[in-house]
Amino acid sequence: MIMLVAIASACTPRVPPATGVVVALESEPQSLDPRFAMDAAASRVADLIHLGLTRPREDGRRTPALANGWTYDDPQRVRFCLRRGFRFSDGTPVTAADVRATYEAVLDPATGSPRRGALAEVERIESPDAFTVIFHLRRPFPPFLDATGLGIVPARLAMGRGEIRVGAGPFRVERVDPGQRIVLRPNPGWPGPPPRLDPLVLRIVPDPLVRALELKRGGISLAQDPPEPELLEWLARDARLQVRRRPGSSFAYLALNLRNPRLARPAVRRALAMALDREALLATVLGGAGRPATGLLAPEHWAYASARLPRHDPQRAARLLDRTGLRDPDGAGPRARFRLVYKTSSLPVRRRLAEAIQAQLAAVGIAVDVRTQEWATLYAEVRAGRFEIAPMTWVGVTEPDLYFLALHSTMTPPAGYNRGAYASPVMDRLTERARYEPRAVRRRQLYARIQRRAARDLPVLPLWWEDRIVVHTARLRGFEPTASGDLHALARAWLAP
Repeated sequence: MIMLVAIASACTPRVPPATGVVVALESEPQSLDPRFAMDAAASRVADLIHLGLTRPREDGRRTPALANGWTYDDPQRVRFCLRRGFRFSDGTPVTAADVRATYEAVLDPATGSPRRGALAEVERIESPDAFTVIFHLRRPFPPFLDATGLGIVPARLAMGRGEIRVGAGPFRVERVDPGQRIVLRPNPGWPGPPPRLDPLVLRIVPDPLVRALELKRGGISLAQDPPEPELLEWLARDARLQVRRRPGSSFAYLALNLRNPRLARPAVRRALAMALDREALLATVLGGAGRPATGLLAPEHWAYASARLPRHDPQRAARLLDRTGLRDPDGAGPRARFRLVYKTSSLPVRRRLAEAIQAQLAAVGIAVDVRTQEWATLYAEVRAGRFEIAPMTWVGVTEPDLYFLALHSTMTPPAGYNRGAYASPVMDRLTERARYEPRAVRRRQLYARIQRRAARDLPVLPLWWEDRIVVHTARLRGFEPTASGDLHALARAWLAP
C-alpha cells in the first residue's frame, strides 16, 4: 500500500472542470443505441441519453417517465399518455409517432435488435394522436410493462441502419473516443431543471488499480465498480473522497453447463452447493460487500420469496458424491473423483474467486482446472455453451419473467438466456403460467414456487447479491446510489465549490 501511495503522489493531479465530472466505466459500452444496448455499461450510458415510457423502481415495479401513466383498456390493450414538453437532443419534440416507430423498428427482424424477443406478444401499435400510444397484445402479458423502459428515438431515424445517439434523456452525446471516453453535455430539450454537470465524461478504465489511483489523484470523480477491498480501505482514508455502500440487486452466481453428464446429475449439483462456503467466499473475495443469495430476486423485489439452499457441509457433500459412483482418476488425479473446467475473466477479483472455489471443491474430491479469458471471449463462450462452470452476474433485475427467459427449456441461446441447457417440465409449466397470469397475487404465488423449485434443482449455484459501492469526490452532491447501479441521478447532481 505504501508503494501505491508513492505512485499516486508522484502523479500530477488532474482536476475535472469546475462544473464537470469524470465517471469511470469498467468496460466499453457495446452500443449507445437503446435498440441494441444490452450490457451493463451500455444500459447505464443509454439511461443518461435516452428515456423510455417508464423507468424501473427499486422494488422492480415501473414508474412513469416519458409517459404520464398507463391504463388497460382491456387485458390486451395498454394505453400510454405522453408528457408534453420533452424534446430530443436535436431539438425535435417527442411524439407518439416516435414511440410507435421505435417499437416497430425493434419488432422488424431486419433491424436485428436483441430486444425483439421481449416484444413477442405485441400484435400492433396505434398512435391515434400526437400524445397517445396504444399497444395491442396477442394475449394478456403482464411482463410487457418491463419492455416499456426502451429508450425512444426519433421516428425519422428509427428504421435506419446506423447507431442512433439522439435521445430524449437529460444528456446528449458530444463526442465518442472508442475505447477511451464518451463526452456528454446537457440536453437543451430536457424539460426539467437542466443538468448542472457539464461536461459529463464517461471514461473507460478496466483496471481496478488504475481506477483507484485516478480517484486518488482527481482524474476520476466517481466509480461504481468497487476496487479490491484493500484499495477501498486506502481510498476511504482520503478526506477528499466519499465511500458509500448500500444493498444491491445484482445477482452473482456460478453458471453450470448441464450438457456435461456429471453436472446434469442433481446429486452432483447439490454436492457442489454443499461444498461452497459462500459466507467465507464473500468475506475473502469481496470483503463482505454483499449478502448470500438464495436466487435471482433480491429481498427488496416485489416477487421475492425465501428459498432454502443446501447448507455448507463438505462431509455430507463428499458422502453424496461417493453415492454417485462417479470417478475419473486418470483425468483428475489419484485423490480426486473427477475434474471440472472453471472458466473466468482475467480480472483480479475473478481470479481470486476462482482460486477460493478451487480450494473448496478440492476438499470434497473435485479437481478444478481454472482457465482465464478476456471478458468478451468468456461471454461468447458461455453463450455458445462452451463451458462447464463460469461465474456470471445478472445486473439490475426488474421483471421476474427473467426466470422464463433463463430457465425454460426452449430458451437456450439465441432464443433466451438458458445457457446451461437446464430442462424441467415442472419449471416450464410454472414459468409459462407466471408470465401470462394477469392477477398480481397469483403471479407472486407462482414466482414463490419457481424460486423454491430453482433452489431445489440448482440449475445455477447462487452466490450473493452484491452490495452497491460507490466512491466519489466529496464535492459531488445530489447523487444517490441505486441498487441496480444506474447513473440517472447524475442528472440532478452538482459539484460543490
